[in-house]
Amino acid sequence: MTAAAISSRKAVIQELTNRSPRVAPGFDEDGIPGATSKYFGVNTLGVRQLRDKLPREVFASLAASIRQGKKLDRAIAPVVAQVIKEWAISRGVTHFTHWFQPQTGLTAEKHDAFFAFDDDRQPMESFTGDQLIQSEPDASSFPSGGLRATWEARGYTAWNPASPVFIVESTGARTLCIPSVFIGYNGEALDEMTPLLRSSDVLSQKAIALLELLGDKGVQRVYTTLGPEQEYFLIDRAHFAMRPDLVMGGRTLIGAPPPRGQQLEDHYFGGIPERVQGCIAEAEFELYKLGVPITTRHNEVAPCQFEMAPYFEETDLAVDHNMLVMATLRRVALRHHLQAVLHEKPFAGINGSGKHCNWSMSVTAESSDLDGLNLLKPGKTPHQNLRFLVFLAAVLKAVHKHSGLLRAGIASSGNEHRLGANEAPPAIISVFMGDMLTRVIEEITTGKTSGSAEQQMIKLGVARLPEVQRDNTDRNRTSPFAFTGQKFEFRAVGSSASIAFPVALLNTAVADAIGEITDALREALKKTKAVDEAVLKVVRESFKESAPVRFEGNNYSEEWVKEAQKRGLPNLRRTPEALKQMVSKQSRALLTTLGVLTKEELESRYHVRVERYVKDMLIELHTLREMVDTLVIPAAFDYLGQLSDAASQAKAGGISTIPQIDTANQVGELVQQLQKARKDLSDVIERAEGMHEDPPAQADLLTSEGADTMARVRAACDALELSVADDCWPIPKYREMLFPV
Repeated sequence: MTAAAISSRKAVIQELTNRSPRVAPGFDEDGIPGATSKYFGVNTLGVRQLRDKLPREVFASLAASIRQGKKLDRAIAPVVAQVIKEWAISRGVTHFTHWFQPQTGLTAEKHDAFFAFDDDRQPMESFTGDQLIQSEPDASSFPSGGLRATWEARGYTAWNPASPVFIVESTGARTLCIPSVFIGYNGEALDEMTPLLRSSDVLSQKAIALLELLGDKGVQRVYTTLGPEQEYFLIDRAHFAMRPDLVMGGRTLIGAPPPRGQQLEDHYFGGIPERVQGCIAEAEFELYKLGVPITTRHNEVAPCQFEMAPYFEETDLAVDHNMLVMATLRRVALRHHLQAVLHEKPFAGINGSGKHCNWSMSVTAESSDLDGLNLLKPGKTPHQNLRFLVFLAAVLKAVHKHSGLLRAGIASSGNEHRLGANEAPPAIISVFMGDMLTRVIEEITTGKTSGSAEQQMIKLGVARLPEVQRDNTDRNRTSPFAFTGQKFEFRAVGSSASIAFPVALLNTAVADAIGEITDALREALKKTKAVDEAVLKVVRESFKESAPVRFEGNNYSEEWVKEAQKRGLPNLRRTPEALKQMVSKQSRALLTTLGVLTKEELESRYHVRVERYVKDMLIELHTLREMVDTLVIPAAFDYLGQLSDAASQAKAGGISTIPQIDTANQVGELVQQLQKARKDLSDVIERAEGMHEDPPAQADLLTSEGADTMARVRAACDALELSVADDCWPIPKYREMLFPV
């Protein structure tokens, strides 16, 4: 075993030194890349492209449904389908699929051919309006959390016209993808997108009502925008394949820290390695063709860690695009003999990966003064700034009141390892506003001036707020929810997660807060006809109420943990306790009252996530036990054999001092510690699997005893890695994966 292990591991290292970067496509014969604008979106067919292809009245109906968030008129579906089919076939497409997001964290698709026969049994291409709008995939094998029985197989996908259809190119195949929602036979939401769309609708309704009360008439729709930054690791594919833990669970379950990690602070924003640059450039090329507006790429904090970020887009489109980003990174990396690792904490002791969701609210309106307005952007008049402050107050109120639910929305086994470690925000949800806005909020909260609202605003110094650009608001890398200039950055979302669910919860929480502020404003207007004065009064009270959630300091500090407890902020470190917030009385009332999720749909999402946590943990436990049995202990025994042989030879040669004996005893003691911890690991696995009829109890056991036992096993394995001869160690080490030669 040892000779083979040595051979394979050393062969990989030797092979890495000879690998050449792959040149990204999109270059002309002179090696000069073409302008991105020339091919951006060539594989998408959205509203702009359809304008020139559809009859005027059909396009007007389609555009109105997208702009106002309404359902597509089925009468125009055949015409739209014909145009889409002709465009797709002209680009070599043979199949189409309704592309949707079940509760797996991934996307799903079932391909159907355009190929059909006409009435004379002659081959033809066919794509009907009904096929565009709706499909019927088998729904039985997708997670439903008890929402549907396994034998209830029927499910339906329905096109979301606000997200353009697109073509995915794979080796020898091109497929038309139709972004869709996924529902059950009785209309149950079985996917991640349906609750997001519902949350967008209710937020729009609540925000329009508040804007009308403020005097802003003619608003047709309020929509949220999103710019998700994606962090990820790129490691060599051969190293990945030799690590059972990375293959099975996406993170290293053992691995001693190398002498050098990220302490030199030399990787962040450093030069991108040439081989990695080629991979990222090719991924960007593929994404640009899909209309994904990636604008930023750079080295992140940890070695072998990188980030890409897009322009802001409407939220449901941004969610679709982020799913494409993750899929494209995984696919393209393989072409470069690399592996894209999207787990939140693939390597212990260094920076984990998140998905910073930059979120805001914008307006669709008849008036040019309001159309396109960002509601989280200050204006130039007291009224405009009061409007900004009232929506700011709503967000703070939402995060304060529903912080437990927001924490549940980002809860996963992977994010559990990331939150609160190595530059990730902690599990305590708080809001960072920056010095300038903090002063504004406190001046309003404590202000005791009299007179009109405009006079009060002037006396408080906030009548003419400067535009809050990026350089007016400092960044707090420790904050899970930070105002970063005309937007909030929800930094606690995990890198591998679908952002649909956490953003749906954020939208719903904000919609609830907007509704409460609207009700308070109506009550205030019963006592005064001056709208601005009533607004200032309501904003002041709201800022006072949400004050505990605002924190400007170091969220990593122990002092903050104690302070947060005094303020009554929940500290939900483990995933099972965080997930329970989804089904609390307050969360049930919020989501069901606003129509985002029914009671049954909410329960199903809780059970799906608990079951996923249990499955993730059991996969890790089984994988770790297998690695101990087949890799770590055999390597230690081989090394002990070498030490024993050397000691025997030394003794036979008459050497009086035999240091191999002390080393062998030390390694032997570590092996005994590992064997004991390994037995405890098996005991936990057996107990957990015996509780399969009670997933919440399983989760509680695994998050405590299971996680603690895994930590003890890891500690023993890592100690052995640092003690056993390098030539005996069978799996790639951190120094090899993170610092490729």
